[in-house]
Amino acid sequence: MNKQPWWQSTVVYQIYPRSFQDTNNDGIGDLRGIIQQLDYLKTLGIGAIWLCPVYQSPNTDNGYDISDYEAIMTEFGTMADMDELIAAAKDHGIKIVMDLVVNHTSDQHKWFIESRQGKDNPYRDYYVWADPVDGHAPNALTSTFSGSAWQFDEASSQYYLHLFAPQQPDLNWENKHVRQAVYNLMNFWIEKGVGGFRMDVIDLIGKQPLKGITGNGPMLHRYLHEMNRATFGETDLMTVGETWGATPEIAKQYSDPAREELSMVFQFEHSGIDQQDGKDKWDLAPFSVPKLKAILSKWQVALGSQGWNSLFWNNHDLPRIVSRWGNDKEYREQSAKAFAILLHLMKGTPYIYQGEEIGMTNYPIQDIAEADDIETINMYHERLAAGYSKANIIQSINAKGRDNARTPMQWDTSKNAGFTKGKPWLHVNPNYQQINVKATLADKDSIFYTYQRLIALRRQNTVIVNGEYELEQETAANVFAYRRVDADTELLIVVNLAETENEYTAPASSKQLVLSNYSREKKPLIRGEAQQLRPYEAFVYVLKGALDEH
Repeated sequence: MNKQPWWQSTVVYQIYPRSFQDTNNDGIGDLRGIIQQLDYLKTLGIGAIWLCPVYQSPNTDNGYDISDYEAIMTEFGTMADMDELIAAAKDHGIKIVMDLVVNHTSDQHKWFIESRQGKDNPYRDYYVWADPVDGHAPNALTSTFSGSAWQFDEASSQYYLHLFAPQQPDLNWENKHVRQAVYNLMNFWIEKGVGGFRMDVIDLIGKQPLKGITGNGPMLHRYLHEMNRATFGETDLMTVGETWGATPEIAKQYSDPAREELSMVFQFEHSGIDQQDGKDKWDLAPFSVPKLKAILSKWQVALGSQGWNSLFWNNHDLPRIVSRWGNDKEYREQSAKAFAILLHLMKGTPYIYQGEEIGMTNYPIQDIAEADDIETINMYHERLAAGYSKANIIQSINAKGRDNARTPMQWDTSKNAGFTKGKPWLHVNPNYQQINVKATLADKDSIFYTYQRLIALRRQNTVIVNGEYELEQETAANVFAYRRVDADTELLIVVNLAETENEYTAPASSKQLVLSNYSREKKPLIRGEAQQLRPYEAFVYVLKGALDEH
């Protein structure tokens, strides 16, 4: 029997380097800042860091427009700093997972500079070029960042494809030389000792844009299998693909070990709960706990032994969960802990986004001048031109804008939350005086220690890693309760995702209380006895067997 992969029992911490820790006081986080905080991350207990892009980039899209995959952005440091980070993290028992952005490059990458030189250039076919149709763009494909996905190039009288910003031209994966160049740069990082790759919008690399196909193209899985064989296939690296359009059946194609593709994917079905049906993310809808239960439970069950889940609430593209679906005012601590407990005891690999473990919140803006994110700014002007009111647009930005997640990490109560002594590249949330790492570490009942406990429980107990998932069906609408079960152990997890009290009746008598987010008597649950759940109350009991809690 094969040894269980390390990434199935570890927890991954995502770092947005620009906002994590600045050591040279230029207002921008850097690699030395991450090195400086490795002791903190070891205390939390995580086993891997997913590092958002630190490659050389002109920063049109905060590093997701790469001009050199084998160089470090000067704002972040040097390749020597990167080598030191990989080595120092290893000494702390932490692996570095690089962000692999290979659907597109920067327009300042040497490949694209050459490609633009003319139709006969050997790099021309590294990108997707097409002739005009009736004097216009080849078709109606649109960019994620608003407007057409086609940019006209005056010099050659052709259009090039950019599914994101015009400064992010799409690579042509049908070209075998492109694919080999990508595998070469991956092997460059593998040889440096990284622990894996998070693959940005990887479901787009099989695109056939002239046929209107972007996600899940017909060659996608063939390319991923080829990548696996050419790079990480014989290693223990963790690979996770960002796949916005994945269904459970598609996810199994990516993550079934027999197919030799990826370890797991990020799927985002649950992230659409609070948007209107058929609309985009800016068209807001109320949060629905029954919808969340249905979606997360479907994914827990459907992958079976053929796939592996990634578990997350937050990332650099999503607003902070405590503000989004919790209550970031009077129940901030309780709701932050409730969402942590709900997610971290499910089957899959959990991801923590920086600041989540201390309950950082969204940062509402009053005016578009306060925004930095290209997607947010483009949407604002597009909707303003379409007749939306400024108030309506700002409301959407404050709910869903990407800057919410990107405000600097809040370390202490000193100027700029201890992030920098310079002028921070993005505004610091004023609530850092109350919400910061120093305060949370001093409070033994803080959100941080709930995360620390959850991470340790996963590392120590196979029922959390491998146990079956069973949803408790007979609950109040806003109560999310489920069991994790294996041959020896059975856990019951109960979470009230509401600002109001809800009643819950235990389906079985319990043994020990493992974890709760309110002070709670140690007495067991009694089958059939009604429990009054306080707002955002969450608790975990052992129904059978015992947990290792050391």
